[in-house]
Amino acid sequence: MTKSIQIFDTTLRDGEQSPGVSLSINEKIEIGRQLTKLGVDIIEAGFPISSLGDFEGVEALARELKGVTIAALARANQKDIDRAWEALCKAESPRIHTFIATSDIHLKYKLQKSAEEVLELAVKAVEHAKKYTNDVEFSAEDATRSNPEYLSRVVEAVIKAGATVVNLPDTVGYCLPQEYGAFIAQIRNNVPNIDKAVISTHCHNDLGLAVANSLAAVENGAGQIECTINGIGERAGNAALEELVMAIRTRKDLLPYQLGINTEQIYRTSRLVSSLTGMAIQPNKAIVGPNAFAHESGIHQDGVLKERTTYEIMDPKSIGLNENKIVLGKHSGRHAFKDRLKDLGYEVSEEETDKLFARFKDLADRKGEVSDKDVQALIETEISSVAETYCLEYVHVSSGNKIVPTATVRIKTAEGIIQDASCGDGPVDAVYQAINRLTQVEDIKLVEYVIEAVTGGQDALGEVMVKVERKGRAYTGRGISTDVIEASARAYVNAINRSLAIK
Repeated sequence: MTKSIQIFDTTLRDGEQSPGVSLSINEKIEIGRQLTKLGVDIIEAGFPISSLGDFEGVEALARELKGVTIAALARANQKDIDRAWEALCKAESPRIHTFIATSDIHLKYKLQKSAEEVLELAVKAVEHAKKYTNDVEFSAEDATRSNPEYLSRVVEAVIKAGATVVNLPDTVGYCLPQEYGAFIAQIRNNVPNIDKAVISTHCHNDLGLAVANSLAAVENGAGQIECTINGIGERAGNAALEELVMAIRTRKDLLPYQLGINTEQIYRTSRLVSSLTGMAIQPNKAIVGPNAFAHESGIHQDGVLKERTTYEIMDPKSIGLNENKIVLGKHSGRHAFKDRLKDLGYEVSEEETDKLFARFKDLADRKGEVSDKDVQALIETEISSVAETYCLEYVHVSSGNKIVPTATVRIKTAEGIIQDASCGDGPVDAVYQAINRLTQVEDIKLVEYVIEAVTGGQDALGEVMVKVERKGRAYTGRGISTDVIEASARAYVNAINRSLAIK
């Protein structure tokens, strides 16, 4: 019988800990719904004790999502666990995930407790969590740098206390695959009651080995993989879900495991997470990067044209990447546009369809031919979970190498239309100065500006991603247009709206 592996997605907890990422509750729900479509088994929704926003996010996901286990993180103390349950209590399938560090370095410098004190805290935490739910996961933080004999004692004790999942993370991404696999096997062989719990793996990517280590753990008895979409997370990130899933799917000969993932939702999920977190996907990123199925070499192009499998080990359609390049044009009607949205797997309201169609017609007039990627980019930037305090109506720039760049910007607000002009070091700076004058949002500072082409050609759709800081917190914004100045303005306004909407 093929062994089933559980996929534990921590995009909304560990992934949101990426520097500069700050999601609203509505954005978390949007990602949560897409993760459910993707077919993950467990969604770690957040760390409720850490902030009111995290608590409300976990509470909302627990209430909204069905058919998936919702987990909340808690340190090994009663207050954290009580708060986690308060957020989780309405979930169809709740899990409390409690943790404490077990390595000597953490015991000495971070916890300043003895090994026996930590063992006692771990057991008490699991026993307390067990009063609320039968599904309790225990994580031994920095497990791979812990004393193996002591760690085995801790694992045995927490399982005896009622833990149903035991996570043995490579918290700092230090292990090599063969080392981590042997580590998992050692714990499995030395803990007499290990058969009463699922072994979980949670690997960080500091040495670029998170996926390899996770697969090594599975080969040595782990039954759950903890991962994130696009591999986002603390420092260098976590094991990337899409890479793990497609490795198992593609190499069934060596990885004969069963997953519940709908792989055709991978590309869309990746794009959604990138869009809402503001974290761009590198071009050569495995599975979901823009170049993952691109072929530049003439030899490669010749081979693929003759037989796709000569240079492609995966079918792009298997991750939901539609190969149909041209789908719509300026003569397309609303009905055809709605059908295409449906074909791409998007469910939008009539009001959202009207807004999208208006932007599509504007784009089609400029480009003539609109690809699937153009449509996806439109959806990701136009259908926002953040309220539009300010809406860009018009932008005009005057610039050149011999004149001072000047921009005029018109913005729509709830009170009406406002317009102003400003100068700057360049056309984009002039636009941003004008927007600052109009919005009068205090302490706003641009810290990152990224531009890339969504598709190829002279009429390519440009996508701009910006990161701003306001009152010590980072916010991202995105905008698209065939005009990079307009895309820049849309991205900046989007970032300002996010800074006003997110608590």
